[in-house]
Amino acid sequence: MDADVTDSAGTPDDEPQTDAQDTDPSNPVPPPPPHKRHWVRWTALGVSLVVLAAAGVGWWFYNKLDHNIRTDNTATAELRTYEKERPAPVAAGAENILLIGSDSRSGDNKKYGRDEGSQRSDTTILLHLAADKKSATAVSLPRDLMSHVPSCIKADKSRTKKQFVQFNWAFEYGGTACTVRTVENMTGVRVDHYMVVDFEGFKGMVDAVDGVQVCLKKPVNDKDAHLKLRAGRQTLNGEQALGYVRVRHSIGNGSDTERMRRQQEFLGSLVKKVQSNGVLLNPTRLYPVLDAATKSLTTDPGLDTLKDLYDLTRRMRDIPTAKIQFLTVPREPYVNNRNRDQLVQPDADRLFKRLRDDAPVNVTKGSTGNPAGAPGARSAGGTGGKGKPSPSPQSTFPGTNAASAACG
Repeated sequence: MDADVTDSAGTPDDEPQTDAQDTDPSNPVPPPPPHKRHWVRWTALGVSLVVLAAAGVGWWFYNKLDHNIRTDNTATAELRTYEKERPAPVAAGAENILLIGSDSRSGDNKKYGRDEGSQRSDTTILLHLAADKKSATAVSLPRDLMSHVPSCIKADKSRTKKQFVQFNWAFEYGGTACTVRTVENMTGVRVDHYMVVDFEGFKGMVDAVDGVQVCLKKPVNDKDAHLKLRAGRQTLNGEQALGYVRVRHSIGNGSDTERMRRQQEFLGSLVKKVQSNGVLLNPTRLYPVLDAATKSLTTDPGLDTLKDLYDLTRRMRDIPTAKIQFLTVPREPYVNNRNRDQLVQPDADRLFKRLRDDAPVNVTKGSTGNPAGAPGARSAGGTGGKGKPSPSPQSTFPGTNAASAACG
């Protein structure tokens, strides 16, 4: 018997057989085996399902956040009826947003006091975003500032009379529209957008960034505010932060001016934390912040979608913290009642004009109670060659910025 054993085709057993289809280009490549076709098909189906699921989850999150935001169409409609008397925009590309912190005791806020069916603006800030997107200036308006409040429509459709009263009454009498008109009459600055945030929203945002750091010179023990803090550097959670920015009599000199300074420093620290921790660039960290913010946010129609808020956040994201500035409008005790405030002129008008013209506003670390022009405030434009003021002095006001806020 021969050593080489061949099969019926005459091919040795240890030689690989060549399929004619592999060498003949005229023959098509055979389909994969049935089990391989099933594997490819199931893989494609699995990938498709994952993509669809991810898209569905993303849409669910977007839709949830979008529907959290409440739109105040009533205020927008009322402002439209007064369009002829409102200031015209001056600086193209700049934006002015009125931020209103509501002290309503209704709903989830009832634990902070008795609900008497009304609300006042506990905190009001006029935020100016420069057209060049390189700076932001937040001007606090004291709640006790004596102001000319126009005739406004109340919630029951009745109308108030024009009156000279403390500023936060505008919100109680006529809501957001009345507050916007009062601010515009006072400053000559066109308010492009407005936001109203209540207590729960503020707390949620602080908790969403894992607390905000503050530095206290003395310990605080305020039973009314349920606030007990040690002296020194510490991180406050949302509940503690709310008490800290609202309490008056147990910190500092007990004045509203002192409280505004504390609010400005805290907001600066909050902005600093959000930027330094990469929250704005990390969807998993950004979502809780947006969820907390949007749940307690009421805006005009121009800011009532998640896209609108994202565009605003993106605009703020690249501003250096040193250029996110906080100050209080130049004020002093009201001549007829030292428990109220009045504007210091011409310093206040000089500040308002710079906002209208989108001109630089500088702040220097110091007491927010000192008006511009008083000790500690100055014009930073320098002098000309013969001792005359330079043509375009840059007004400097007492305040702070996000880079040096609180523990900076």
